[in-house]
Amino acid sequence: MDELLRVALVQTDIVWEDKVQNRARCAAMLERLAGHCDLVVLPEMFTTGFSMRAEALAEPVSGPTVEALTSWARQYNLAVAGSFMAREGEVCYNRGFLVTPDGTPHYYDKRHLFRMGEEGRHFAAGDHKLVVNYRGWNIALQVCYDLRFPVWCRNVNNEYDLMLVVANWPQSRAYAWRSLLVARAIENAAYVCGVNRTGNDATAMVYRGDTMAVGVKGEILAEAEPFAEQVLEVELDLSKVRRFREKFPVWKDADDFELR
Repeated sequence: MDELLRVALVQTDIVWEDKVQNRARCAAMLERLAGHCDLVVLPEMFTTGFSMRAEALAEPVSGPTVEALTSWARQYNLAVAGSFMAREGEVCYNRGFLVTPDGTPHYYDKRHLFRMGEEGRHFAAGDHKLVVNYRGWNIALQVCYDLRFPVWCRNVNNEYDLMLVVANWPQSRAYAWRSLLVARAIENAAYVCGVNRTGNDATAMVYRGDTMAVGVKGEILAEAEPFAEQVLEVELDLSKVRRFREKFPVWKDADDFELR
């Protein structure tokens, strides 16, 4: 078990619907990070941007994006997380992934589809959470709009130590993004890392970034410069999570509930 986890949060622009170019940009970034981190986190839909052209752009898990991710994880000996457009038969998903250094992919299909962007017309919603044990850390993954739903994000019986949120969250709602990342960390007594893109997309959305790492008490440990392409590197300490939960065991008084 490793108490310390070196995490690289990639705040980057995304070339609209150009999977080849975005994968190439990502490969170059991972090569530079090799040996310096244990986990690299990419934004939501890192190969396309938040496009609704799922029918044209989605690919199976046997396709080039997952093939590249598994290759990078093995080659650079690190884990990679983010999301991409996935297809299973005739159904498409905004699929989160966490690929470990042995090349094993773990998947999470976005539960809450962004109604205001008609995401539900083009993608199906997932119904299972994902918690991956990596280097002794239990890591949960959420995708963008999921962040607004505290029941879905609830850390039942401390099932995770770190929650990753990958996003294409526009500048117009930046205050909500920042506030919700802090809130999720406080209420779940866990680290939260939120990774958001920068730049503009073809729908005229502007993305500020505001990528950040938040501690178990809601303190901001590190944050990227707004609007800048930047890799934010942060070292997280699992022992701090354990000590805080022992000293301040709020989770023991949490309400039981059932999701439907």
